[in-house]
Amino acid sequence: MPASPDRIIATQPAAAGRNGETPLSAVDLFCGTGGLTHGLIKEGIRVNAGIDLDPSCRYPYEHNNRSRFIERDINLLSGEEILLYYPVGDIKLLVGCAPCQPFSTYTQGRDTRTDCKWGLLNSFSRLVDEVSPQIVSMENVPQLEKHDVYDLFVSRLKNLGYDVTSYRVYCPQYGIPQTRTRLVLFASIYGPINLISPTHSTNDFLTVRDAIYHLEPIAAGESSKHDPLHRASALSTLNLRRMRASRPGGTWRDWNKALVATCHKTTRGTTYPSVYGRMEWDKPAPTVTTQCHGFGNGRFGHPEQDRAISLREAALLQTFPEDYAFVEPDARVTFAQIGRLIGNAVPVQLAQTIARSILNHLERHDA
Repeated sequence: MPASPDRIIATQPAAAGRNGETPLSAVDLFCGTGGLTHGLIKEGIRVNAGIDLDPSCRYPYEHNNRSRFIERDINLLSGEEILLYYPVGDIKLLVGCAPCQPFSTYTQGRDTRTDCKWGLLNSFSRLVDEVSPQIVSMENVPQLEKHDVYDLFVSRLKNLGYDVTSYRVYCPQYGIPQTRTRLVLFASIYGPINLISPTHSTNDFLTVRDAIYHLEPIAAGESSKHDPLHRASALSTLNLRRMRASRPGGTWRDWNKALVATCHKTTRGTTYPSVYGRMEWDKPAPTVTTQCHGFGNGRFGHPEQDRAISLREAALLQTFPEDYAFVEPDARVTFAQIGRLIGNAVPVQLAQTIARSILNHLERHDA
């Protein structure tokens, strides 16, 4: 049984602006490095604990969010344990983003049904049953809707008495500078939760320029003296030549034939034009992935400098604050680990959108 959560609970105020109504507090399943938690906190929702199996998430989660990190396998967690992290009398919010790799477009053509992550959504619904939170929210890839496990998740929530609503959220419409679309599901005992209206239109989408232009220039393989996370991966001589031949928004098809990779000369390879691409300053970035620090992994080339985007730039495109710490001071920064933490995170601004939708719902229902 985990230790008493009192110390962590006391560090965050109750939801701001609720006019003395019943306090709202949350527990974040699959919390990762804390993107969803951070957005909820920024909107005044107290998050008492985050739960994840990855120990590398502990430092960034606790340091940036003043919330307790519980290193546990969700499949082995009980609702009784989670209930320890809700103060008596609070409205309980249970949120989470189950790992999306089994459902992602990046796994098309591969049978992922034996992936151990496939059943995590079933564990999520089991915990909803055991905890009985008044409100549930889940974020994931839109492809999840095509799978039976999603239909089962929704039907279980409805059978438990929740009103369930879901939305496909195009991130640029909510102040996130990347062309990412995410599935956001809400469930409430009070009635349907409506997603807030878009905050941005095509004319004022936030862009790569808005997010990262102010950062100091660095070269491939270098890092900033002021911010160890503003660090770019090295490039081979060949990839540096490819980078210099690339233009923002272009593809490897623009290169001299001598630079084109052998795999892209095949019929199948021609269907991946965005790899080895540069971003464009005045458009949103592509979806930030766990491999976004690599030039050859997608359109992750810097618009102007001859390198892939840095880890800090990736975090800013995920709308993390510029001072968000992902490793302890003086700890070694590794691209694989930090790239995974950043790429798997819920964009903070999307989490704020979720929070505002929930708070508006509670106000409408005088909860």
